[in-house]
Amino acid sequence: MLNSSSVTRRWTARGGTALRTVKRELKVYRLILMDPRTPKPAKLLIGLAIFYAVSPIDLIPDFIPVLGFLDDLIIIPGLLMLAMKLVPRAVVEDCRLRADAT
Repeated sequence: MLNSSSVTRRWTARGGTALRTVKRELKVYRLILMDPRTPKPAKLLIGLAIFYAVSPIDLIPDFIPVLGFLDDLIIIPGLLMLAMKLVPRAVVEDCRLRADAT
């Protein structure tokens, strides 16, 4: 039988794992942006994703229920996935190794 404290610990562990993954990926994107082997269009797309994430301007305002946040969940990952397709695999692997080392 599960008690509430074991469920809380499990969710806390999952949240910590997700947070570590996000922090690692942010390091990887930063390293990719700084790498001279990264093509300029990929750098532009990553920059646009970062700008859109921190910008107060949205295509669909956040005060509109569900749709306001849904556009962020589609546009930002879409820009990042497109950018990562443009970056050579060797650059991505090198940046992931360097992110893990720090």
